[in-house]
Amino acid sequence: MAEIIPIACDHAGYDLKQKVMARLVEMGFEPKDFGTYSSDSCDYPDFAHQVGSAVNNGTYRRGIVICGSGNGVQMTVNKYPNVRCALCWNVEIAHLARQHNDANILSLPARFISEDLALQILKEYIETPFEGGRHQRRVEKINKLI
Repeated sequence: MAEIIPIACDHAGYDLKQKVMARLVEMGFEPKDFGTYSSDSCDYPDFAHQVGSAVNNGTYRRGIVICGSGNGVQMTVNKYPNVRCALCWNVEIAHLARQHNDANILSLPARFISEDLALQILKEYIETPFEGGRHQRRVEKINKLI
C-alpha cells in the first residue's frame, strides 16, 4: 500500500501542486489533495490547516503545502505542536530540514522557484532520512516552552 501524502495550496500554488502530485504518483506515493482545486483567489489557511491538522494528529506521517511565497502556509501549519514545516527554496535546505530538523511538512514557494527545482526539492525531502543523534535532542526542544 502506497504512503498517502496530504497536500494543499492556495491559488498561487495550484499549478505547481498539480505537478508535485503527479511526481508523487510517479514516485509511488498517493497524494491526498486538500485543495484548493483551481487558480481562483482563495485564503491559504483554509487549505493549509487541513494538512497541518492531519499531520499533527498522526493521520499522515508527512505533508506538503504550497503558496506564492511559501510563508503563509508554513506559518499556518507550524501552529500545530507536532508539525515541523520547512520552507525550502533549494535542495540543500530540503536536505538539512529532513536530516537535522526532521521536518514533517515541506513548504514550497511557487512564485520563487521553477517547477524543475520544486521537483528536485520534493525528491530530496522525500528521500532524506532524519539523522537523529544530537539532532533528536534539539528537535525535542522545539516545542518546549521556556
